Amino acid sequence: MKKRIYIIGSGFSALAASCYLSKEGFEVVVLEKNATLGGRARQYKKDGFTFDIGPTWYWMPDVFERFFADFGKKPSDFYQLEKLDPAYQVYFGVEDSITIDGNLDTIYKTFEKEEQGSAAHLRSFMASSKSNYDIAIKDLVYKPCISPLELVTPKTVTKLNQFVSTIRKEVRRNIKSNKLIQILEFPVLFLGAKPSNTPAFYNFMNYADFGLGTWHPMGGMYKVVEGMVALAESLGVEFRTNTNVEKIQTDAANKVTGLVVNGEEIEADLVLSGADYHHTETLLNENVRQYSENYWSKKTFAPSSLLFYVAFDKKLSNVCHHTLFFDSDFDVHAKDIYDTPRWPDNPLFYASFPSMTDDSFAPEGCEAATFLIPLAPGLEDTEGLREQYFQKIIVRLEKLTNQDVQKNIIFKKSFCVNDFVEEYNSYKGNAYGLANTLFQTAFLRPKIKSNKVANLYFTGQLTVPGPGVPPALISGKIASDLITKNQ
Repeated sequence: MKKRIYIIGSGFSALAASCYLSKEGFEVVVLEKNATLGGRARQYKKDGFTFDIGPTWYWMPDVFERFFADFGKKPSDFYQLEKLDPAYQVYFGVEDSITIDGNLDTIYKTFEKEEQGSAAHLRSFMASSKSNYDIAIKDLVYKPCISPLELVTPKTVTKLNQFVSTIRKEVRRNIKSNKLIQILEFPVLFLGAKPSNTPAFYNFMNYADFGLGTWHPMGGMYKVVEGMVALAESLGVEFRTNTNVEKIQTDAANKVTGLVVNGEEIEADLVLSGADYHHTETLLNENVRQYSENYWSKKTFAPSSLLFYVAFDKKLSNVCHHTLFFDSDFDVHAKDIYDTPRWPDNPLFYASFPSMTDDSFAPEGCEAATFLIPLAPGLEDTEGLREQYFQKIIVRLEKLTNQDVQKNIIFKKSFCVNDFVEEYNSYKGNAYGLANTLFQTAFLRPKIKSNKVANLYFTGQLTVPGPGVPPALISGKIASDLITKNQ
């Protein structure tokens, strides 16, 4: 008889795990508290406009290819990918921006134009970045990180110095231009930590950026969700939406016996949670929780975000599909997130204009835009503060890109700390999970297998390997492999 496993949540890690576990012969049921599947990767649609509520960047296409290949499929069986060229644009001031092309050779020329001699340094840096990528993404991150010995291989032994140095030190070793430094440090923001606290080994993110390029799934990131759901359903996975798990029940032997779902008790052989790790443990009796509130309070969390989904009645100019606004002090904003949490006075922000690439996002002649301001988790969140910060960034957008846009806004919707808590049970409203700092890497992250409840497992951004969509897919595979091995 097949063992039944209930998966809590339907984000990328949960969807990936559901596919692998069903393939291995488990009877898989996915329980999603919200009305739509995909976890944080949902969409908001209104008046002909479409917005990806969560992730908007498609990096590391090889990870997606590896996932679908495990089932004899390709991404193209489910969605169409377009490589962005240019990949993105970075504003540093009025009429002062650098555009990163989709071609590495062109990027070398862009660096050399900005700072003489920097292209040679970038070539060396990228060689290291690719080497680390090959070690990390093709092997290291697929380990369950039960033991630190998993990280000790002939290849990683030669990289030990890169675990004690930082991204900040390595980037600034030879590059002097502050603009180029910020461009090289920017990708580690996806890992949720400051460059000064991120091990140099993580420069593999620069290969993900410059080497593999930035892509767009036509129809948006939700097309990836739809593709994974279609694959899962073809494998026999059952999905239940509007299904809130209220308690995880255990017996005297500390084994899961069932769940309380929408007020009703159901029996369970195994449970895998793709929901927020901290929240999941609050569903257990206190004596079988692995991590205390004190433990979580001392962890370095990746940022939360203030997001705006904005519809414009005209096409915007002087921006790219992905546009970064780094015209304020990066270090000051980072301090406001990680060191002394507060609302930043002059925040950096990011904007996505997918309708520049994909006509399905907005009516003809219009533009759909998503704006994101990184924030410390746990901050006060009010409608007044949201509006105050929208005015800050929209005025800067107009000034930096030399265009009037406020009078062209049809509607806007915001999403912030309170929404992350309400919609996703996110600890302190964080958006990306635990930061990948040196002491929160690999085996030092919360464990995939509970050490107190025999048949309870976790997957997603608070466990290994860490924040981001590709790591979420990998986390789902790691968790499913561990479950299969232990049965």
